Amino acid sequence: MGKRGIQLFDDKKDVIFSVCNLGSPWSQEENHFYPGGLFASVGQVGMGFGVSPNTPNPRDNGGGFKAPFSDLFVKYLPFQEDVQVVGVSEGEASLKKKKKVGLKLKIKVSNPSLRRLISGAIAGAVSRTCVAPLETIRTHLMVGSSGNSSTEVFNNIMQTDGWKGLFRGNLVNVIRVAPSKAIELFAFDTVNKQLSPKPGEEPKIPIPASLIAGACAGVSSTLCTYPLELVKTRLTIEKNMYDGIIDAFVKILQKEGPAELYRGLAPSLIGVIPYAATNYFAYDTLRKVYRKVFKEEKIGNIETLLIGSLAGAISSSATFPLEVARKHMQVGALSGRPLYRNVLHALSSILEQEGIQGLYKGLGPSCMKLVPAAGISFMCYEACKRILVEKDEEA
Repeated sequence: MGKRGIQLFDDKKDVIFSVCNLGSPWSQEENHFYPGGLFASVGQVGMGFGVSPNTPNPRDNGGGFKAPFSDLFVKYLPFQEDVQVVGVSEGEASLKKKKKVGLKLKIKVSNPSLRRLISGAIAGAVSRTCVAPLETIRTHLMVGSSGNSSTEVFNNIMQTDGWKGLFRGNLVNVIRVAPSKAIELFAFDTVNKQLSPKPGEEPKIPIPASLIAGACAGVSSTLCTYPLELVKTRLTIEKNMYDGIIDAFVKILQKEGPAELYRGLAPSLIGVIPYAATNYFAYDTLRKVYRKVFKEEKIGNIETLLIGSLAGAISSSATFPLEVARKHMQVGALSGRPLYRNVLHALSSILEQEGIQGLYKGLGPSCMKLVPAAGISFMCYEACKRILVEKDEEA
């Protein structure tokens, strides 16, 4: 009697309610049971509910007792252990494991190059917007147009332009950085893949592949986006001369010619080669060290943020004097400053007039901007690559 239920029939015997002993098997076979509970089995009423009717004598099937809606029971009632579903054929799986519940966003992008381009563009836009106020303060400090300290520059900007002044030129910066990062990461991955030896092969070049790939990536992105960088600098410093991006482009072309859009390109290229090379080399090396030390192939978002920030600190500190020279050359004769003939002339003039500290003026806010920007950029890039998948994946 312990295994038998009490069946209640209506007159037409269309509905069967089966009440079994709590915690007792409800199937004749010993290995087919649920942990216990109260079950209401609906049988032979599928006509009106879109459910297939049960057979008159389910025990005669020979494959175990098929509980009505057992699939739904397993799906919606979670257990700590696997639950065996009875009544399945031998060719079907008899176990359904509990799936982890969580939100996993996946977007299918078949082309791997397009995945890198999209991920790089998003990473660049997000990182630069987060650090836009620091970029504005850094630029003002480099050219000395609003004060000699970060606090003084910040106060002057707040008094004259308010909070909007801290984000002046950010739209141009985002428009510049998004394609720049997309091109940069695409070039790095492509060159690094070509130069990196396959497992078991000898290195193709004596120099680390990530070092060469980083330099190529920096040059490629700079050549494509340098005019936008110059316009952003002009909008930040000469805020009363232009009404927007298009107006700045038109006036620069009309008054100074197309070559003016590439003023300061030489120091920029000279600066970006060591910066990009050391940045990507440091990032790639630190990731390898992390995997070796912690013996984990997957690197989390926080770890990626810290690794990217450290790589940015190393690369930005080594190339900051060239960045100062480039900014001076871009601004031109603003506020009576002399025009520099070339990079060496700019560096020697700054060194003669301001001393060694002039080459590192604004290094503090520069590191405050570049270090988190690099970390945020790498973190967003890796996160986007996990979201953009080559083919559909189960959540």
